[in-house]
Amino acid sequence: MRDSRPYFARTAAVYEEADARAAWILCDRHDPSAIAYRVVDVDADRVVESTYGELRRDSSRLAARLRELGVGPGTRVATLLGKGPELITTMIAIWRLGAVYVPLFTAFAAPAVDFRLRAADAKVVVTDATQRPKLTPEDGRPLGEWTVIVVGEHDPASGDIAYDDLMAGPASDGPEEVEPYAQGPDGAFVHIFTSGTTGSPKGVIHPFRHVAVWHSYVVHGLGVTDDDVYWCAADPGWAYGLYSAVVGPLAVGSGTILQTGAFDPRRAWTLVQRLGVTNLTAAPTIYRAIRLAYPDVPGETTLRRLSSAGEPLTPEVNEWAERELGLSVHDHFGQTEVGMVFANHHHPDLARPIVPGSMGHPLPGWSATILAEDSDDELAPGAVGRVVLDTEQSPAMTFQQYQDPSKTASRFAVGGRYYVLGDLGSKDEDGAFRFSARDDDVIIMAGYRIGPFEVESVMSRYPAVAESAAVAAPDPERGEVLEAFVVLRDGYEASPELVSQIQSFVKRNYAAHAYPRAVHFVDQLPKTPSGKIQRFVLRQRRREELGVGASG
Repeated sequence: MRDSRPYFARTAAVYEEADARAAWILCDRHDPSAIAYRVVDVDADRVVESTYGELRRDSSRLAARLRELGVGPGTRVATLLGKGPELITTMIAIWRLGAVYVPLFTAFAAPAVDFRLRAADAKVVVTDATQRPKLTPEDGRPLGEWTVIVVGEHDPASGDIAYDDLMAGPASDGPEEVEPYAQGPDGAFVHIFTSGTTGSPKGVIHPFRHVAVWHSYVVHGLGVTDDDVYWCAADPGWAYGLYSAVVGPLAVGSGTILQTGAFDPRRAWTLVQRLGVTNLTAAPTIYRAIRLAYPDVPGETTLRRLSSAGEPLTPEVNEWAERELGLSVHDHFGQTEVGMVFANHHHPDLARPIVPGSMGHPLPGWSATILAEDSDDELAPGAVGRVVLDTEQSPAMTFQQYQDPSKTASRFAVGGRYYVLGDLGSKDEDGAFRFSARDDDVIIMAGYRIGPFEVESVMSRYPAVAESAAVAAPDPERGEVLEAFVVLRDGYEASPELVSQIQSFVKRNYAAHAYPRAVHFVDQLPKTPSGKIQRFVLRQRRREELGVGASG
């Protein structure tokens, strides 16, 4: 295997320039006649295409209007939108002005949306009619101090601004063409939130140089080439989907594909066949769903490369993919804070035989090792310990601290030299990394990371719940699902109706995707002498009940 450092250096060069401009790199520098994106509505048999030239025109027009609304360098602008043309146009318009993008997942309920908007201090939110009600609190709290732009139908009496009106009207204070703002390598680019095991979600502010990590990943990890039809099926409301489905392919110039509506395996497979997708990346859950829908794949496909990230890749996925498609799914690993770190590379210069169960080798720009759990000693190959990144040898490293710096200390070891990923694992003699367990309680379901604290906080507001614990339980399709253990208040009795009520309450007040698939009523929760809930005890109990065996 070649030394990978020069590969990252070549990719990162354009992002290190003092006057690096996001809108130019992601849009304006590309052939204006090349396709920037395609938005596919399988049900309506409709594909909306936009060239880089059209994206430059539309994003400039929107940027001019946003500037009139007071948006400028550093302003936080959020989107709460489905996967449509307006989403990409808005992103480029934001960066054209030097503003900072705040992605919001459309499955979040109003309180989760409200928290992130307030924590980011967003000034403008672009949404649509279906998501707009989430921006109006129902519990008497004051409305947020943000301007709301609505795509599609809107209520003129609400004070909202219609997206279509913005795009149709003339600029009042300058030309339609808005020249790209120079963020430079360290200018704020994305303000995103990651859920942990305790406390509120943590804000992470990515500098513009962070895009180099994802540009490198698209080229070296995913192996996207000029002749690929590339599709990332992840949702842009999360870091992997934002960067692998939008930012990365726009930076590379390969163009991207977005599919409207909720995920459905048959609609996804129709898209693959209709557009002739050659390079696909998705969470293992998506592959498992397609496998269940098509145990015997009908017809021929154009697929050449398959990748996955977001959750552990289970063996049955590759058993199916190799039998039915003649391809192996390459497992990859990353994190919201730092981007993509490990890959079973597709790039021919960096590819190695896949080691089953391995996350592969560090991507260009990263150096990783294993430290002991109870000391800062490096471990020999094969020994299990903390997986860490050597920041002194990792030019891809951009993360320095959370929005709240007080939450940062546990992420670093040895005086800041090592970044601690929060996972236990080992590496073999050949340098391939294998993860054995997370050392936290984050739940990874269908590629989405769910912090148990947020779910437990919502359940604690339900009148019947005295206390609760949210944990991950094994699931054959999603990898793992969220389940809850609940201690009831006096006067309440366990029942199927109460289970449904608790589930609905979490859906309404946190997120439609992150409700407990099962609720177990218990007399008490296992705790440490200091009173901390031992979620690992409950996880292990469920694994034993389901006949899965010991967890890592």
